[in-house]
Amino acid sequence: MDWKKNKKLQDKAIKVLKKITDAGFSAYIVGGFVRDTKLKRIATDIDITTNAKPKDIREIFKNNYCTTGEYGSITVEVQGVYFEITTFRKEISYEDNRKPVEFIYIDTLEEDLKRRDFKINTLCMDKSGKIIDYLNAQQDLEDKIIHTVGEAKQKLREDSLRILRAIRFATVLDFKLSEEVKVAILENRYLLKSLSYERKKEELEKIFTSKNVENGIRLLLELGLDEYLELPKLKELSYVKDLCGIWALLNPEKYPFSKNEKELMKKIKAAYQEANLQDSLTLYQYDLYTIMVASDMKSYNKKEMIKKYNRLPIHKRSDLAIKGEEIIALLSIEKGPIINEILTDLETQVLRKSIKNKNLDLKKYIVKHYKKC
Repeated sequence: MDWKKNKKLQDKAIKVLKKITDAGFSAYIVGGFVRDTKLKRIATDIDITTNAKPKDIREIFKNNYCTTGEYGSITVEVQGVYFEITTFRKEISYEDNRKPVEFIYIDTLEEDLKRRDFKINTLCMDKSGKIIDYLNAQQDLEDKIIHTVGEAKQKLREDSLRILRAIRFATVLDFKLSEEVKVAILENRYLLKSLSYERKKEELEKIFTSKNVENGIRLLLELGLDEYLELPKLKELSYVKDLCGIWALLNPEKYPFSKNEKELMKKIKAAYQEANLQDSLTLYQYDLYTIMVASDMKSYNKKEMIKKYNRLPIHKRSDLAIKGEEIIALLSIEKGPIINEILTDLETQVLRKSIKNKNLDLKKYIVKHYKKC
C-alpha cells in the first residue's frame, strides 16, 4: 500500500480545514477517507463538513471554489485536488425515495452525522488529525459489519440507493450486513424499480469490479434483488473479471451503455455463444481482447487460447500476402464482388493451412480455381 498518497491527500485537506477554522468556523474531514484510513485502504477523495454556510465558503475560497452543488455543497479546488465541502444540515423530507427536497442548516457535527447512511461513514477527523467518533463507527469497523445510522427501514425508504450502497460496502470492504439492514432491504427492495438505471449501473459496477464480487453477487441473490434490478440472468453469472463480459452475460435491456460498450458487449456475447471458439476460423473473427473475455466466460485456459490465437497464420485480411489489385491483374478481370469472394476463400485456405500465406502459393491457388472467371 502506498500510504504516501493518503498522507498527501490528508495534508491538503488539513490546509482546507485550517483555512475554514481560521475564519471562525468548525470543519472536519468526514466519511470515506477517514473510514478507509482506519481500514488501511487507499482513499481517492475527501469530503469535508462544516458549520460554515455556502456563502461563507465562497467568501473563504473566493479564488478557488469551482461549483456550487445541491444541498449546501461547494466544490473547492486546492493544489489540484477537489474537495466537496458541505454545510451541517438536517434533512426534513425526501422526494421519490431518493432526493432530500427540504432541509435546514444546523450548527453541530453530531446532529449532522445522524442524517448519514451507515455508521462506518460517520467517522471524522479534525485539523489536528484527531479521529472523532460520535456514533461508535470504529466498533463496526472492528466487527466488520454494516449498520445504518438510526432505524434501517426509514433510512432505506428515504433513499433507495442506500440498498445498493449497503451491498457495495459489504462487498468492497468484505463486511457483513446486520440483520436489521437485511430485513430492511427485503421490505424495501421494490423501491429499486423506481431508481434510475444510471445510478443502479454505477453501484453494480463497483460491486462487479470488486475482488469480492462473488460475495456481492451472493448477497444480491440472497436478498432477491435480481428481480427488482431486472437482471434475471444474475443467477447464471459465474465470476468473470471483465466488466463488459459481465454485462454481456447479464444482457440488461434498459441499462445505459455507451456506443463503444454496446459494440464490445455484442462482440463478447457473439464469441461466448460460439460452439467452438477454439477453431481457427472462429478465432480469426475476433480480436484478442474479445477472445480473452469470452474464454474467461467459458472457463477455457486463457494461456492456451492466447497461444492458439498467436499461432494463427493471419489475424486480419491485410495480413494476406496478396492484394486485391494483384488478383485483378492476375485474372484480367474488372473490380467487383468476385474479389471479395476470392479473398474470403484465401483467408479460409490459409487459416485451414491448406496453402501457405506466400504470394506465389496464393497466386497458384487463384489461377487453379478462378482462372475461368
